[in-house]
Order: sequence, then structure tokens, then C-alpha cells
Amino acid sequence: MQENWDKSVLFLGGARSGKSRLALEWVEESGLSPLYLATGVATDPEMEERILRHQRERSAMWKVEEVPFGLGEALEKDWRGQGVVLDCVTFLVNNIFWKEKDGEETYERLCRELSRIFEKRKKEHFLLLLVSNEVGMGVVPEHPAGREFRDLQGRVNQWIASQVDEAYLVVAGIPWRLK
Repeated sequence: MQENWDKSVLFLGGARSGKSRLALEWVEESGLSPLYLATGVATDPEMEERILRHQRERSAMWKVEEVPFGLGEALEKDWRGQGVVLDCVTFLVNNIFWKEKDGEETYERLCRELSRIFEKRKKEHFLLLLVSNEVGMGVVPEHPAGREFRDLQGRVNQWIASQVDEAYLVVAGIPWRLK
């Protein structure tokens, strides 16, 4: 059980590593009012099932904001005393990257948007948990767009890790503290 809930934490890991489950557990253990910032978009049956699985993992007490293309209006609300989970950064990167078609512009936009959430946390004092995929430990993608996305995701993860108070690599449901 964590004692200090006024902090920001990054959970990195591969697909189905348990990173989302850990983030949800941290908020539920905190007793804070839970807010889930969802970035996934149901583009096919497999993605629909993935979203449904995540919905089933959350109890009815969770408030959900859909933010697939940016944090926008969600940032205008007061998050004081809440446990906020952004799940997942990778889908946010993916959604904006394929919309913008420019890796550098996507990186700059994401850093601006995510800077706003870190500034908001300093003013409003809430628990911020960011969930993101570590995509740089596998095979080199065959296609240039895949390599550009992998590199972009790696840069975004590095930037987030430089901003958070704590960072964990989650493997087989076990969090390894990095920072």
C-alpha cells in the first residue's frame, strides 16, 4: 500500500504485462475518487474486446473520460484529490500519429499536452498514473511507418519518465522500480 498519493507514476510494460491492472489497484487502494482517461478506439472486433476487457476490470465507482485524440476538455475539470489513470499513452501516440502523419509534430504536440497534465497535477495535487507500452524491446518493424512509430513511442516514454516522480517496468504482473 502506498502512503503518499500526491505524485505521478509511469507504468511501462509489454502487452498484457499487468501494467493497467496495477494502476487501477493503486487508485483503488488509495481511497481517492477514481478517474480513468481512456485513449483506445474500437477500430475492429479485437480492439472492441480489448476495451470491453478493460471496462470489466474497473468497478462501477470509476468515472471515465474518453480522450483518444488529446486531453482537451478533460483538463478543464477539477481533479483535486482524485486518482487519475491515463490508459494508455501508446494509444494516444498511435491515434495522433496516424492522424497527423508526422512523427516530429506528434511528439511536440504530445509533450505540450502532457506538460499540461503535469502542471495541473502540481496545482491540484492528485495521484497521476500513466500507463504506456515499452515497444523498443522487440523486433525491428519491417515497414518505415512502424519504425517511426516505435521510435516516437520510445521518445515519448523517455520524456514522460523524465517528468514523473516514479517509474516502473511491469513484467508478468511484477513492477520493477526504475525511478
